[in-house]
Amino acid sequence: RLVYTQIMSELQKKGKSLVIAFDDINYLFQTKHANKVVYDILRAYEEYPGVRTSIFAILSDLEFKYAFDKNVNTVFIPQEIMFPLYTYNEIENILRDRVNAGFFPDVLSDDILEQIAMYTLENGDLRVGINLLKSCGNIAEASASREITQEHFDEAVESLVSVNVRETLRSLSDDEKEVLKMIVDNDGNYTAIKLGDEYKQKTGSSYASFNRILDKLEFVRLVDTKYSGKGSRGNSRQIILRFNPDDYNI
Repeated sequence: RLVYTQIMSELQKKGKSLVIAFDDINYLFQTKHANKVVYDILRAYEEYPGVRTSIFAILSDLEFKYAFDKNVNTVFIPQEIMFPLYTYNEIENILRDRVNAGFFPDVLSDDILEQIAMYTLENGDLRVGINLLKSCGNIAEASASREITQEHFDEAVESLVSVNVRETLRSLSDDEKEVLKMIVDNDGNYTAIKLGDEYKQKTGSSYASFNRILDKLEFVRLVDTKYSGKGSRGNSRQIILRFNPDDYNI
């Protein structure tokens, strides 16, 4: 808070504007302070008249806006600038360059590289592939192997999933964890309507609050939803767990 006060006071004194760029802003949600940070920056003019602030939020997930609390969405109304995603060939070429720079020849086969590239494409984040290369190498080295095998790749993927899930779970509020626990306990066999009814009955919360929580869980990639086209209230979203229920240690 001291740094915030010093920055805003200096901006106010000099009549300067502040432009902040958050690269990979989704990681800010793991601190549980994302909403407050963005809200305080964009509402600075209320406490420091004349101060002008703006934010560039950079990430690969198009559903980012749904992760914020409703009070943040009243001040953060972004204009989206779309950048083309890497193609499979681009991903494979980039990862191959990393392999050539980081591994001895023949340590990693084309088959394993292709699996890593495909996993990266499916996750939409090039760093997933780079982290997998590193993990595969560390696992192979720990087992005194001169090459990276299928077993090493499978172990690296499992380890990466576990770490990501644990980190994401730490970013959730108690209410968000409660909704996720209900989904996990029911093995993901929920529609949004059914879960919303049960959550409202259990907690007394509104459907709007529940929908914001569900959108947040989908945004942080703990669940997926798809419209089933069924349900008495129109199209109902089917809730699907992204990982094995045992990976959600709530």
